[in-house]
Amino acid sequence: MFHPKFHSVHAILFITALSGLSAVNAAEQQQLSESVRDAHSSWAWNLCGTPSDIVEIKSLEINPDPPEKGQNLTITVKGVAKEQIEDGAYASVVITIGGIKLPPKEYDLCEEARKANASIQCPIEKGEHEVTQTVELPKEIPNWPISIQAQGFTADDRDLTCANFMVKFT
Repeated sequence: MFHPKFHSVHAILFITALSGLSAVNAAEQQQLSESVRDAHSSWAWNLCGTPSDIVEIKSLEINPDPPEKGQNLTITVKGVAKEQIEDGAYASVVITIGGIKLPPKEYDLCEEARKANASIQCPIEKGEHEVTQTVELPKEIPNWPISIQAQGFTADDRDLTCANFMVKFT
């Protein structure tokens, strides 16, 4: 139904978002989300977590903007980890394609970061981080609206962060 490489892409997107971590309060998060949503016609993102989340994402940039099927996509994320993130952290990811919700998938964040040779690895130290990761987008991505909700958790099930990503390929 959907190219298996896309599952890796959304895992990498979330790992990059999670691991690229600068402090921002809830009002700034909302303002940032609004400006990002208004700035792009083919993609948007917003935070769905709370100020008590362990990871606060300050910014997310992509290149090319907008993303293109069959091309490399470079993602740069800035943010802060309020505490060290250990092995065992995981993400629950739900993808909706053209209004059809796929079954949720869980990913071991540290293992996915190792497999992707990400610039940041577990344990992720407390503090500010900037991460840039490049992924190849498959040509087979459908021309339907795609939304991804990714919720991250520590090994002991505390909230890391939550982010929604929306994209429409043409």
